[in-house]
Amino acid sequence: MKSVILVKRNDPRSEDGKNILQLNELRELAEAAGYEVLCELTQTRHPDRKFHLGRGKVDELAQMVVHLKADKIIFHNQLSTMQVYNLSEVCRCEVIDKFQLILEIFATRATTHRSKLQVELARLEYELPKARAIVSILKKEERPGFMGLGGYEDSYAQDVKNRMIRISKELETIQKDNESLRAHRHSRGFSLVALAGYTNAGKSTLFNALVGENVESKDMLFTTLLPTTRCLNVDGRDVLLTDTVGFIEDLPHWMVDAFRSTLNEIFFADVVLLVVDSSEDPENIRKKLLVCHETMWDQLQDVSIVTVFNKTDLVDEKELKERMLDLGYLAPNPVAVSAKSGFGFDDLKAQIRNQLPEWERISLSFPMSEEGMSLVAWIFDEGLVHNIVYDKGISIDFEARDKIINKAISLVEKLP
Repeated sequence: MKSVILVKRNDPRSEDGKNILQLNELRELAEAAGYEVLCELTQTRHPDRKFHLGRGKVDELAQMVVHLKADKIIFHNQLSTMQVYNLSEVCRCEVIDKFQLILEIFATRATTHRSKLQVELARLEYELPKARAIVSILKKEERPGFMGLGGYEDSYAQDVKNRMIRISKELETIQKDNESLRAHRHSRGFSLVALAGYTNAGKSTLFNALVGENVESKDMLFTTLLPTTRCLNVDGRDVLLTDTVGFIEDLPHWMVDAFRSTLNEIFFADVVLLVVDSSEDPENIRKKLLVCHETMWDQLQDVSIVTVFNKTDLVDEKELKERMLDLGYLAPNPVAVSAKSGFGFDDLKAQIRNQLPEWERISLSFPMSEEGMSLVAWIFDEGLVHNIVYDKGISIDFEARDKIINKAISLVEKLP
């Protein structure tokens, strides 16, 4: 196991509570990537152009690397290519920032062609603005032409852009296939429900408990990278429940864009279950809810949100009620559950049912025949049957999506 030193520069005007939360999150990310955290170093100041930290603090960091025999330094703050180079030269070890760490985690968790493409696109998006500086460092001794690196820089940057275009086109093709599948599921009468929320809120554990699956769930950030979808019956309505990648604070636009096809599982849902860890400090919950809303807001204007206060087995009942009340403005349609014990699942399913798009209800009558019995079987598969009477003919009272209703009427008209 590789060992690391964590570093964070705090802005002089930042809040202490937020700084603590961010450093804790960096530690969790490092542990999720399989690193052993040796120590943490912070400094409050404005960023230094050359080292990000002050030179004295950089020398202290270099001594810590030697003394602790650290393999790597991980900064919470985003670093420029030259800052990474300068820090590495002084500290004599590898230096990365939080976003490179997240990319490392994503790369180790990517198991499908789609997720591997998304990770590579995110890496290239991160790398492109730094292309000129990267080439400048790598080719210091091989400068072609007069006073510059033009040949190397232009070629490298163009190679990155071309690869990004190819990956984007391939992901677009995959996305079109996914949207066709999503449309097919809707036409079959399925409603789509997505689990969303800050990473490590317990989404995968809740998913497993609801659908009886065994999707990997650990006390670790970004366990879920590839969305998983399973069928769930909610008071007679079949819904497709999807577990998705978790959110995290300050995710840059290039990373969100790279994982757009994954996030679309949330954006195209009929209902979003916004999962939060109710056992955390209330201020942490508030900040994480804000991150979730900021990530989803532009895309979820017309989508119903159910806020799921998970891990209630870890918090006092009175405290839980106070937290749910205080956070009400950020937590629409709140439900308290425990994914581990199953507490609150009936309430959760009832709330999901209340938020699902309304189906039409209709009564149809048609002859008793082989074709009529086939139509009955189809209606049972596609809708919710309230009553059926077999007499000289068949009378059925059911509700379903408008497309299913229209198709049922058309099929009845065609019966002999």
